[in-house]
Amino acid sequence: MSAIVNKVLDGSIAQELEIEAGDEILSIDDTPMLDMIDYNFLCKNDFITIEIKKKNGEIEVFELEKDYDEDLGIVFESAVFDRVKPCLNKCIFCFVDQQPKGLRDTLYVKDDDYRLSYLQGTYITLTNLTEKDKERIQRMHLGPFYVSVHTTNPELRVKMLRNPNAGKALENLKWFRKNKIPFHAQIVLCPGYNDGEELERTLSDLAELKNTVLSVAIVPVGITQFRKEALKQVDKECAIKTLEIASRYKKVCCSDEFFLLAGQEIPPAKYYGNFSQLEDGVGAIRLLLEDFKKLSIPKSIKNSTKILFATSYAAKTAIETVCKKLDKVKNLSTEVVPVKSNYWGQDITVAGLITTDDLIESLKNKDGDFVVIPSVMLRPYSEDFLDGKTLSYVKEKTGKEFFVIQNIYSMKELTDYLNTL
Repeated sequence: MSAIVNKVLDGSIAQELEIEAGDEILSIDDTPMLDMIDYNFLCKNDFITIEIKKKNGEIEVFELEKDYDEDLGIVFESAVFDRVKPCLNKCIFCFVDQQPKGLRDTLYVKDDDYRLSYLQGTYITLTNLTEKDKERIQRMHLGPFYVSVHTTNPELRVKMLRNPNAGKALENLKWFRKNKIPFHAQIVLCPGYNDGEELERTLSDLAELKNTVLSVAIVPVGITQFRKEALKQVDKECAIKTLEIASRYKKVCCSDEFFLLAGQEIPPAKYYGNFSQLEDGVGAIRLLLEDFKKLSIPKSIKNSTKILFATSYAAKTAIETVCKKLDKVKNLSTEVVPVKSNYWGQDITVAGLITTDDLIESLKNKDGDFVVIPSVMLRPYSEDFLDGKTLSYVKEKTGKEFFVIQNIYSMKELTDYLNTL
């Protein structure tokens, strides 16, 4: 893997230098780069020298003067330019390992790279963190990181991750504390393993690390019909107990699913702090509801219109709240269409795992002028669902038009569109 240019931003320094997609950045100031961390560090200078290998094989060297923090405007094909550090665990709850064949290739990739955690917010287990990695993290003052802790009990963590190195988690986290490296912690709750007293132990250990821990997210294990391990689903009793335990500790938030399973109201915004683990479903519903309060909704639209909201069961409650307000708009009506996951099994309730055939089946015999779906159903910057089929395929099979909301935590795009009708 190399520092290959994917695109160049308009009006940028890179565009002025006629850098193009497909070119390779060989070095900055005679220093080769391992990843975007090196690139960002080396670019922070008033004078830099860039060595580039053009698509035709020619080597060009540019010396340029710029503002210290000015970006070159280069988007790379990957955030790391060498080999991504792979995941060496065989977690009992791993979602990647339980996936069937035939999905997008990227869904089978298992990385455990501290650099991607720092750059993109992906979760790491620290089981493959080397002394050389630690030296670089310390030297460059990297952080925060996102760490899949799950449990601080060494024996239990080895059992859950099925990796003999997994028992060093608390040791590594204490090293973070010693070197003032902040991190966000994730706990995938597996009933019978790391819940109850074990959860108490983990949260107590994390609390001792004080300000090094920025947040703790507890999420329920996802169980599909393809899973081989006999794991228990989080039920109402477990959800209630988990919420009670979590409430005793600062900076600890449970994902929205726990509140839905427990039959409890979604907490107010202050519960989630700065919503630092939204991608784990922690606070997504509350953020959507808070955002919707601020939006400008028309009192009426010219033509009679019906909107179908195709959504996951996890987001059903929030979308119903939104629809109650939209239904007050003259000439506008709505219907929430929860998509049942026949592909994965009924216990999977998130929008990002909805397949085309399940979506089509849910919309069958539903009347509406257009269907609203969140972009999380699609591969980024594409119309591809995770099963490899496209939005065009769904349109053809349903005969309906679709409105894709790019920001799953906001209805602004939709309300702006309604104001044009």
